[in-house]
Amino acid sequence: MSKIYIVATPIGNLSDISQRALETLRNVDLIAAEDTRRTLKLLNYFEIKKPVISNYKHNEEGRGKELIDRIIQEGIDIAVVSDAGTPCISDPGSHLVDLALKNNIEVTAIPGPSSVTAALSVSGFNFISFSFMSFIPRENKERRKYFESILKSDIDTVVIFESPNRIIKSLNELQSILPECELFVINDITKFHEKFLKGKISEVIDKLEIDEKSGLGEYTIVVHKIPTEDAVKEDDLSDSERTGQISAEALLVDEMVKNNCTLKEAIEIVNTKTKINKKEIYKASLSLKSKF
Repeated sequence: MSKIYIVATPIGNLSDISQRALETLRNVDLIAAEDTRRTLKLLNYFEIKKPVISNYKHNEEGRGKELIDRIIQEGIDIAVVSDAGTPCISDPGSHLVDLALKNNIEVTAIPGPSSVTAALSVSGFNFISFSFMSFIPRENKERRKYFESILKSDIDTVVIFESPNRIIKSLNELQSILPECELFVINDITKFHEKFLKGKISEVIDKLEIDEKSGLGEYTIVVHKIPTEDAVKEDDLSDSERTGQISAEALLVDEMVKNNCTLKEAIEIVNTKTKINKKEIYKASLSLKSKF
């Protein structure tokens, strides 16, 4: 029976590829690659000669249908690879897998290197759970939402990706929203020039700013939120007690005056800045409307 194999490839050091991955690449009929040029370099290094076809972000929908049709009609086995690491994790492949499962085609994972688990394993942070949020968006509005979601998350350890061109800018933005956090930043993971930094976010930014080579290589970042003493105490307080003597109504009015914004906009600001329950903020806004 024909299969699709999701094959993890090295994230830097070619020696990290598994024997099972090599056997799979040698035995399949076709390899669907995110970047055919990079995959051909990998195959040539291990002396594997197989036909390679592209399957990347901008063609994966049409390519997916084409590959499924070939599997059904020709009975071929296909390996899916990305540029590095595991396909379908912040890389193309999910569309093809979804189509395969809908057509009762077996999909098998060939696990291997992962920058996410590799970075976590050497970060030194103590955590029970973590979240993975992939690449930081490029658009300013989306970036803001992205960083705020880290702030609001109940999970204290988060793994994110960033390019070398935007690393310093992005960390400065993160610092403006989450000033009290620790980072473990690893660059060119598993490669010859691998380097890492760990410390408070301000310390990491300072070191990157004076590093002439900070604009090279890809970054994997582990963000570890530090609960402050005040924050711990707040967990035992009611929503109204969390704001001290200041009510939700007063906070809404304060934001409207300071930012010259509408009540609707003030609701969003208060919701972002405080831990007041959304229902309580909404109730306070209705009360203000009736008073106005």
